[in-house]
Amino acid sequence: MTPAADAPNVLIVDDHSDTLDMLSDALGAEGMLTTPVSDGRAALSIIARSQPDIVLLDALMPDMDGFEVCQVLKTEMGLSDLPVMFMTGRNDSEHVVRALACGGVDFIAKPIVLSELFARMRVHLTNARKTRSAREALDSIGRRIVAVDKAGNVLWATPQAQDLLMRIGLRAEEGSALPWEVKVWLESAPSQDASAYVYRRFEREVELRTMERRADGVALIRLIDRETGTQEERLAQAFNISPREAEVLLWLTHGKSNKEIAEILQLSPRTVNKHLEQIFEKLGIENRTAAATMSVRVLWD
Repeated sequence: MTPAADAPNVLIVDDHSDTLDMLSDALGAEGMLTTPVSDGRAALSIIARSQPDIVLLDALMPDMDGFEVCQVLKTEMGLSDLPVMFMTGRNDSEHVVRALACGGVDFIAKPIVLSELFARMRVHLTNARKTRSAREALDSIGRRIVAVDKAGNVLWATPQAQDLLMRIGLRAEEGSALPWEVKVWLESAPSQDASAYVYRRFEREVELRTMERRADGVALIRLIDRETGTQEERLAQAFNISPREAEVLLWLTHGKSNKEIAEILQLSPRTVNKHLEQIFEKLGIENRTAAATMSVRVLWD
């Protein structure tokens, strides 16, 4: 099968040539692009030049094992969103724990059942694409979002969040630690916006709200400059609409389709349609273009 233009690029890392050949042939037959490599250092060198869409990583290799490779990927290289699936012949709890602890998203035992491998890869590739799409959308719309691990270290931040953090004297690059008082708040904060923490420095106030907390301890934090408020708050106040309606209107203003809005806000497309109907009625308009035009006037004022 000839790979499509948008075919996923899979990096296969294993010190056994027969495994590399078998997986390369099987994944190629599924329409994927493959790059086989036999040791961890070579894998890191390849990833530094061109990031794959997913990594199949042998856990036990000489010189540099898979756990070390994954640790470097997730910390030193900052590739927290790159899905890494571990492969090993030892299906024991110790390796499962190590694989997940160093940032792996999944674990598959050898001998590999190809149908199971393909199914799991599709899930992780889809999740990774959604994550990248959401981050790109957050960047483009100007959202100030920071992702931190359970220790309170920055995994990634949108450019706007980096700018705001630097303006209050905090480091914003990957691996930087949040102030201890923010960590204390984060440990006790609920998973979503129910509570907020206000960090004050340099006569400036930045509000932090938890957006999501994953099972692995990673938290998404939204930063709000208290001097200006959020774009959604400005829209909600200007048009007397609900906070959720304001979110939908904001993403519509930035050219997102109903399906994209649903994925970003984790709603069903039907719910997005319902919100849009209510927005159109409250604004006294009939279409998306009119809604976007009114929204831009408020945001650019």
